[in-house]
Formats: sequence, C-alpha cells, structure tokens
Amino acid sequence: MCGIFGYWDRSQRALDDAALAEMGRQLAHRGPDDAGVWHQPQRGVAVGNRRLSIIDLAHGHQPFVSDDGRIAVVQNGEIFNYVELAQELRRDGVALRTASDTEVILRLYEREGIACLDKLNGMFAIAIDDAREDALYLARDRIGVKPLYVADDGERAVFASELKAMLPWTAAGRGLDGIDLEAVHHYLTFNYIPAPWTIWQGVRHVMPGTWMKFTRAGVETRRWWNLAAQREVDQEFGAWAEEFLAILEDATRIRLRADVPWGAFLSGGVDSSTIVALMARHVQQPVRTFCIGFADPRFDESVFAAEAARRFGCRHTSEIAELNMLDRWPRVLHHLDQPHGDASFMPTLRVSELAARHVKVVLTGDGGDELFAGYDKYADFFARPEASALDDDAFRRGYFDSISLFPPDAKLGLYTEGMARQVGGVDSFRSAALPWFEQAGHFDRLNQALYLDMQLLLSGNNLVKPDRMGMAVSIEARTPFLDWRMMEFAFRSRGATKLHGGDKKHWYKRAVAPLIGQDLAYRRKQMFTVPIGEWFRGESHAWLAETLRGSALLRRLFRPEPIEAMLAAHRDGTANHTRELRALAALALWSAPFAA
Repeated sequence: MCGIFGYWDRSQRALDDAALAEMGRQLAHRGPDDAGVWHQPQRGVAVGNRRLSIIDLAHGHQPFVSDDGRIAVVQNGEIFNYVELAQELRRDGVALRTASDTEVILRLYEREGIACLDKLNGMFAIAIDDAREDALYLARDRIGVKPLYVADDGERAVFASELKAMLPWTAAGRGLDGIDLEAVHHYLTFNYIPAPWTIWQGVRHVMPGTWMKFTRAGVETRRWWNLAAQREVDQEFGAWAEEFLAILEDATRIRLRADVPWGAFLSGGVDSSTIVALMARHVQQPVRTFCIGFADPRFDESVFAAEAARRFGCRHTSEIAELNMLDRWPRVLHHLDQPHGDASFMPTLRVSELAARHVKVVLTGDGGDELFAGYDKYADFFARPEASALDDDAFRRGYFDSISLFPPDAKLGLYTEGMARQVGGVDSFRSAALPWFEQAGHFDRLNQALYLDMQLLLSGNNLVKPDRMGMAVSIEARTPFLDWRMMEFAFRSRGATKLHGGDKKHWYKRAVAPLIGQDLAYRRKQMFTVPIGEWFRGESHAWLAETLRGSALLRRLFRPEPIEAMLAAHRDGTANHTRELRALAALALWSAPFAA
C-alpha cells in the first residue's frame, strides 16, 4: 500500500524537483515509511512513490528500476499472487534480488510488456516509465480498489493516487472556478461523483481495468479486463457452494501475506464473519479483529461482532464510540478530496483509527453486497409486481430512478439560472448509467443492476471508504470478495442464486451457514452508519442551516428557496430529507477551504 505520483511532458519540459517533493509530501499518510522518485528531466518524465512497508520491509524501496536503467516501476497496492509469480520467473531463469511484489511487476513487464497485467491478482495502481518505447504507462486494477487520477492538457499529463497531490499542477487550480459543474450535476443523482468524472475540470480517473499509454504523439487507452465478458451458467447448489467457498478461501489465504501485523474489521455480519472464519483456518495465532459500537442499540453491532469473535477464537478489540461524529466530517472530506454524501465514512474512520493502534493491514468484507445482492434495495425493487412486466428500457430507467438521490426535475428546480444553463441538457442516466447497462444487457436483470453498482457505486463510493479512511491512518485494507476469480464467478451465477423470494444472498448464506453458524449467516443486515437525519432534525439543525446558508459554492449553484424548504420540512418532521441535506452539507463542507 502506497501512494504514487508523477508526470509526462510531451515537449520534454521538466517539472522541478521541489514540485515532485511536494506531490510526495501530500501523500505521506499513504506511505509514511519511505519515499522515492525516478526523475528523467531531459525526457520530461517522473514516477514517484510514498511507501507503506508491508512486504519485504528492508528491500521493497520504490521505484524499482531495470538493470539497464531503461524501465522504472512504482505501484500503490499489493500483488497477492506475487509468490507464485516469483516462482514462475525463477523457473524461467529470471533473477530476483528481493522478495518484493513490485520487483515481480518489473520483471514480468520486462518479459511480457503491459500484457503482464493479466497475471496479477491484486489491488493496484501502477506507473511504468519505459524509455525503450519513450512512453509512460498508467494501469489500474480490475475493479478500482486502488485509486489513480490523471490530468492531461495535451502537453503535460500529471497523475497521482489522490487529487490533493496533483491539483496545484493542473489547469483546474484550487479555486471554485475549477469545479466541474457536470460532476456536481451527477453528484446530486448518485450521492457521489461517478467515474470518470471528478469534482475538478479536466481531472479524470484512470478507469478500473484499463491502462493508459502516454507518448509524444498522444495517449492510448485500452481496457484490459471486462467483467461483462462473463456468461451466466446453470449450476446445482452443491457445485455452486463448493466453487464459491474454494475461491473465497484461497482469496482470503493469499491476502494474509504480509510482513507486518494484520487483522480484520468484524461487524458480526455475514460478510466480515465469513472472512474472519476463513482467516482462522490458515493461521496459528488468533485473528485480531476490530469493531466499534454505539450506546444506541439501533446502530450497535458490537454484540454480534463479539459473538463472532468468540466463535472463531479471535483476539477482539472493541470500543464504544461517540455517536455524533459531525466534528469528524471535515477531516473525512479532506481525505476524500471530493464530496461524498455517505455518512458511514465517519464510523469507518473511527474503526480504522482503532485498528491502526495495533496492525498495519486489515481484511474486510467489502464487495459481498454488490456481488451477491445484499442490499434491501434489490429486494425492494425486484419484489414489486410490476417490475417483471417492464420492457428493457423501462427496467433500466426504473432501477436508475430507484437509486437516484435527486430526480431530474428536483435537480433543475434547485439550480440557479446560470447552473441550469450549464448542465440543464445533461442526463445523468444517459451519461453515467446507460453505457454500463448496455454492456450488461446479456445478463439477467438482477445481474444487470449488480453490474451497474459494481461499476459505479463500488468504485465510486464503497471502495473509496476503506481506502481513504484506512490510508488516513496509514493502514491497508484488503478485500477477498474482490479477487478477480470471485467477481467472475459471481457474474457467471444467475440472479436466482442471489435473490429468491426476497431472500438476499440466497445461496451465499446457505453455503456459509455451516462455516459461521445459522445465526450469523441469517442475521438481518444492519447498515454501518449513524443517525445523521435525527441530528439534522434536532441537536444539529442550527449547525446544518448555518453550514448550508454560509457556503459560497451553494450560493453560486443553488437557489436558497428549495434548500430552506427542505430544512423546514425536515425539522418539522413533515418530510425526511436526510439524504438530500446530507449530500448538500458534504458539498458545502468540502468546498469551504477552496472558497477562503
């Protein structure tokens, strides 16, 4: 786990060393243990790294440079099958000088070029300077567990793991005038900004499962992995369960590879309990597990986490946390670099702080809900009698509407005349959702919905949460469910194996019940969140109103009347505008430093 950064200048203009040092400094929380830069000013290229030392602590310094000095590699993340890949390389006569997974990337690239990505099982963002081709490659893991951003003005491309490390050297600058209004428009639909957009003009994600090649002539982008390439197959439950458990157990086993203390987040839900149970099979010592609870039993999962910890013989650490975490929100948004309306980032930061006192790596259950239909929204939408009668277009639009924050008319009613003029013709459905639906048209309808959420919700919000909140306190989060073998298996599985008669994760729960017990397998899902809507109605209403009214960005983009109406209706209890007010508050808080 690390942070990477650098640049590529087509006119071979060098970025000065002080600028590169500042880019690295902005990522120090992602990599507090080491730093390195490969700078070729005569070619106008640099790749840099801030390292959180996890594997081969003594010899894993980055960048890794080829023997002839023509190739330099940096990465953020981990290659979990690096042991097997190193064995393969040695059998073929390749000399490895370290036990680092980054050296494995270098040696594979020397031999196979960028096609070596197909062999990597991991979470990664990689930058490769190849002087042989006079090119810079940027590559991102299959589903976007690790972040990577790029801004290319046609002459110079700047890249980094986080926006804060690259923003001063982009055309967007740091003021409110650099904000991408189309991104704000999409934010009000999704509660996060969907990739490839970012909050800043001209700054985009390197998309999951793609690589980009920068040359003097321009840039080439290619998708090297496509989840939609899967085809659904029929299986009996016994064969399905056997394959599911075999893949997940091996995915968990290889994610235990680390030369530092490790543990797991444990809520007592089916996903985290399953991961911890599989971890316990492969280690001699008790698994270290971490959980936070709340005094309010509606939001407290600590009793279930303690039950799971006892069952699996864990060394469990739990704390009762303060429930009102609004004072943490500005720090959360600083590390996110963009507005996110999801309140669960705050407790995720809190449990990350707890774990960081003891370990540098945690395994999590992220991804299980998106792969196997764990959210109530799937049952709610597909259980409606009229859902099965919809034609394809109506289904797609209907599911999109069911997950939207502000409907299109409500967004337009919120905007000032200037904002409406800028984005009034942009349809978030057609721009951000329909292309993914079209890729997934051969799947059954539940899998189409899950595919959309894998591409938008997972990489746009739910994976941002463990990455940024873990990195804020310099710990690495690993996600066994998002092993590429499990993702492909999940989309070979028909929707009926995931949602049946309203039963979410239908076959999954049956498969793991013998492993974790019936109570944990079939425990009702409890969202990891805080009652922010209640605070907005009561103790924090005045704070919320002041935050929204005092925001320079909100005054620029939105009319005050609809915001005041939402505030009043929410306070009086005549409507529940928690999600809308939460999204607007996040936008106001995020933008405050840029308006100063």
